[in-house]
Amino acid sequence: MKALSTQQAKSFNERLAKFANVYAAHRPLVQRVLNISFVVYVLVTTYRGLASRPPPSSSAGGKSKNIVNEGDKQDQTGKPPRVAVDALFYQRLSSILQIVIPSIRSKEALLLVMHSSLLVLRTAISLYVAALDGRIVASLVRARTKEFILNILRWLLVAIPATWTNSWLSYIQNKLAIAYRTRLTREVMKQYLGEEAEGPDGKAYYKISNLDDRIKNPDQMITHDIQRFSTHLAAIYSNMAKPVLDVILYNYQLSQNVGAEGLLILTILVQSSAIMLRRLAPSFGMYTTLSAQLSGSLRHTHSRIAEFAEEIAFLNGEQTEKILLDREYSSVLRHETNVLTRRWWFGCVEEGVIKWLWGAYGLILCSIPVFLKLPGTRLDLGGRTEDFVTNRRLLLSSSDAFGRVMYSYKDLSELAGYTARVSLLLDTMKDVRRGKFEKALVSSATIGENANILRGHGQIIESDDIQFENVPIITPNGDVLVKSLSFQVKSGQHLLIVGPNGCGKSSLFRILGGLWPVYGGVVRKPSASQFILIPQRPYLSLGNLRDQVIYPHSKVEMEARGVTDNDLLLILAVVGMDGIVEREGGWDVMREWRDALSGGDKQKIAWARLFYHNPRYAILDEATSLVPTDMEGMMMDHATRLGITLLTVSHRPSLWKYHALILHYDGQGGYVFTKLDAEKRLALQEEKQSLETKLLEVPKMRARLTELKAIAES
Repeated sequence: MKALSTQQAKSFNERLAKFANVYAAHRPLVQRVLNISFVVYVLVTTYRGLASRPPPSSSAGGKSKNIVNEGDKQDQTGKPPRVAVDALFYQRLSSILQIVIPSIRSKEALLLVMHSSLLVLRTAISLYVAALDGRIVASLVRARTKEFILNILRWLLVAIPATWTNSWLSYIQNKLAIAYRTRLTREVMKQYLGEEAEGPDGKAYYKISNLDDRIKNPDQMITHDIQRFSTHLAAIYSNMAKPVLDVILYNYQLSQNVGAEGLLILTILVQSSAIMLRRLAPSFGMYTTLSAQLSGSLRHTHSRIAEFAEEIAFLNGEQTEKILLDREYSSVLRHETNVLTRRWWFGCVEEGVIKWLWGAYGLILCSIPVFLKLPGTRLDLGGRTEDFVTNRRLLLSSSDAFGRVMYSYKDLSELAGYTARVSLLLDTMKDVRRGKFEKALVSSATIGENANILRGHGQIIESDDIQFENVPIITPNGDVLVKSLSFQVKSGQHLLIVGPNGCGKSSLFRILGGLWPVYGGVVRKPSASQFILIPQRPYLSLGNLRDQVIYPHSKVEMEARGVTDNDLLLILAVVGMDGIVEREGGWDVMREWRDALSGGDKQKIAWARLFYHNPRYAILDEATSLVPTDMEGMMMDHATRLGITLLTVSHRPSLWKYHALILHYDGQGGYVFTKLDAEKRLALQEEKQSLETKLLEVPKMRARLTELKAIAES
């Protein structure tokens, strides 16, 4: 039995020796195959790691909401949607990339080519430095002074292209971020503010804020979110392409030094731990999106205090506003604390695996040439030291590169969060420009006749006169104010509109201005450019005094119309404001005009703006409430002489005599449209006020009568 066992052992050793000889003879081919396989494996693994995955489907039994952008809203449970690196992310990113990199000949594409070239150059320099580092230590161990000094000189010389390359990489990356932001901001602003020729089909800035509920803070999205998206997009290329390139080149060089077999074992160990890290990684993309939303909500609450400071001060609402701010800040604080906690424990696990566990694997790999005596291994102390230092440097660089590949998934998740925000902005603007809105509706809008009205579509026909034929007046939240409105106003016929608050007076103007959709009937009206609105609190822009009168024109456009500053001064004289030019220091003086002018002066400036533009129709919404009656009459007469047809909302009886027609809402969905007899209406108004005054005296008279009866009886 012992002899048989010895014979089997001898036979096994012979087969093993034969296999070793065959393997040694074909080792170069095996090494080549393993190296090629490793490169393919790295590329395939990277692709799979970044490849699109289908977004998570909704839970069983729950039909998904009918929304435009999947994943942009909260689900039925009220939780924020999970933003992930999935098919939806790549679809969004692809659409945005077509904006920021419009063609291969664009400036952005050229910057990307330069960036890629610098990345390759930096990797080549790193490989040379790793080998030079080993030679420096070897010359030190061998005590070769001349060789050591020459290697130090080489080290100093290679520092020149190395520092140049690193600085240029940072510069090009920042230029890319600025180029991306510029392209994206221009496209967003083009859609947000629209072109003048688009008319009502544009004005996305108004529709997003008033007709749609998806975006609460477009200002933050246009400024902060686009900036963060551009920075992450510029960095993600460097954070992904460079590490993958480094992993391939560094490990190829390592395989030449220590053998591809050890590299194969190391890859298996590293990849298994990397899979574990991937499974443990939190959803950083969702955290980024939610953080941006909460920060935007907090900023919006602060902006409301600045916007309505006077009202809050008069109402002593400081404590209420403080409660609102504390609530918003608490939401931000809870979220950021939760994110920091998750980042802390994941950072501990990540560093333990990447830095320490993979470091131990690397030390074992570096020891292979020494302990296994691979072919080509130098046996002297200096040679072994040089090989170890070089391999150690390559290993550290490769480990760092692989770690950056791992970190890049976290960066990609954060990019997914900002991509979701920017995509939501672009998609919402696209929808509102096409007349597709998502707004929370009142309960009455979803049932019965009102629901049928909301599903309808009206017709708008350009005409010289204004005519409504069976047009419903509906607010953005679906509240039907008037089911069918019909009236006609010809040019030159001033229309007075009266009625209680919330009956649809301003809503009518918004339809005329093309701001609100028409849900039925036929609207005949001039183009929106033929209307000018003067509200009770006129808008004064940033700029000089001239800009307030000619807004939205510039000085160049004003001069192109043949209008001079003297002409503007004559217009200001009509409204009794010609002294403001000298008082404020000239036409070109800059002020915050909404604070520098009183309420009455603001309304006069708005009337001067009306006379400068001289449109066909003017919409006056309590536009003379702060102006003296005599000046009010002068402005109304001057508008009539210019041929401007006035559509006026006002409760001032002094304005009745300037109007030929009246549209009177009753506040219950009904209305009366008829000719206005100002004298008769004023007489009736005076009689009504007289009777109301007498009726107020009736209780006092009855009380006095009771007192007199009591005295008489006593």
